Amino acid sequence: MSAELHVIFGTGPLGHWTAKTLLALGRRVRMVNRSGTSAAAPAGAELAQGDAYDQTSVRQLTAGATAVYQCAQPPYHQWEGNFPRLQQRILEGAAAAGAKLIVAENLYAYGEPAGKAFTEQTPYAAHTKKGRIRQAMTEALFAAHRRGDLRVASARGSDFFGPHDQISHQMIFQPALRGRRLTMLGRLDQPHTFTYVADFGRALATLGTDDRGLGRPWHVPSAPPVTQAQLAALLAELLGRPVRASGAGALLLRLVDLASPAVAESVEMLYEWSQPFVMDSRDFSQTFGSQPTPLRDALGESLAWSRAQLGR
Repeated sequence: MSAELHVIFGTGPLGHWTAKTLLALGRRVRMVNRSGTSAAAPAGAELAQGDAYDQTSVRQLTAGATAVYQCAQPPYHQWEGNFPRLQQRILEGAAAAGAKLIVAENLYAYGEPAGKAFTEQTPYAAHTKKGRIRQAMTEALFAAHRRGDLRVASARGSDFFGPHDQISHQMIFQPALRGRRLTMLGRLDQPHTFTYVADFGRALATLGTDDRGLGRPWHVPSAPPVTQAQLAALLAELLGRPVRASGAGALLLRLVDLASPAVAESVEMLYEWSQPFVMDSRDFSQTFGSQPTPLRDALGESLAWSRAQLGR
């Protein structure tokens, strides 16, 4: 195993797949969360307890690191105030360690697609609360790189799914396996880019081990866009039986949000599901030689993981 230390903040699905990739490359991996425990941590990873909001804690955990990965985020309804502060503390820790900082991002900062596929050159035009938070965070991140505070890169994925992701497990794969109707978001007939979470983790690990990626954002290799109806049809083929799906609109989400602050925060993001929402990831593939997992294979692997969770 290499003596290089790679520190990952967050032990969710992105942290898991980033760690798994780095371990396969022979790197030493430390994963950090508040409890210091995680059933999702791959074998071989060191688990550490830490507070990503505390400067002293972050600096202790990142000391000696070659690369730091920001895969943590607060719940949707706690983004304002908390998310920028969390990322800033991790940035400061990476800078103090002289480490590269690799950040997992999404597409919110771009705003409306306006009928075009997003590329890494698409201007920021955030129009939602969470989009503006993301835009400010990514602008601060790359400003730090330009100042020479530290070296950074980001991997941007679209809506992701796959093993160890509880949201897609609960919304898509679990009901599909149980023969229940899938509740999807918005319209089912609009093309949408979906990112496989394992591909997301591999992209983050690539950026942390290949300096060609530093200084800019990259789009995670993702399969060609499909509609949510096509996604349900693919699941039906894999399961050998019909899969029913319906789309939840703003009215339904507002009814649910009375009991769920996180759902309430989803309403402003429905624009993603009411029109074509497509991400172009060719630049990453052409630069690093990475191809996305075919969607059918990714769905099959996701079903297998969810089936194991259900004991089927």
